[in-house]
Amino acid sequence: MGSITREQAWTLLTQYNKEEFHLKHSLIVEGVMRYFADTLGFGEEKELWGIVGLLHDLDFEMFPDQHCIKQQEIMRENGIDERIIHATASHGYKLTVDIEPEHIMEKVLYAVDELTGLIGAVALMRPSKSVSDLELKSVKKKYKTANFAAGCSRDVIERGARMLGWELDYLIEQTILAMRTLSSIVD
Repeated sequence: MGSITREQAWTLLTQYNKEEFHLKHSLIVEGVMRYFADTLGFGEEKELWGIVGLLHDLDFEMFPDQHCIKQQEIMRENGIDERIIHATASHGYKLTVDIEPEHIMEKVLYAVDELTGLIGAVALMRPSKSVSDLELKSVKKKYKTANFAAGCSRDVIERGARMLGWELDYLIEQTILAMRTLSSIVD
């Protein structure tokens, strides 16, 4: 990878993001991406997948109207590898940019970004307020309720599952498992 370390990525992220909610979301997506890198056989690229997850919303807090557009400029100014730029920008496909996710890493990011928010919202409704005892059926029940976590696009989640060639249930189950590994961040 070579162009940016995890520490440099965190420094850049916190330069443009101050709200705890956004920083926590970035850490969760970073961890979920690292989990999927391992489980999908890309363990040697786990750091890259994590950095992509960490930086995916770099511009969202300061430039919400230019999300996935402004971050490309910021990353280029900081000499970040084009692979990271393409990957992070592609999660805005059909929303703010026409950069289609191509690599499996990009497709995973596209699918799990919104889904982690929805799963987190379901967990908060539980007595435990944790993903540790969260099951697929609980997420599916809330998933079908359009006004629950309405900001989490079901269309994007479903498109992401299709891009990966996965059933929606499989994507949700795997993302729950990924989030369980992040109890210090999630819970």
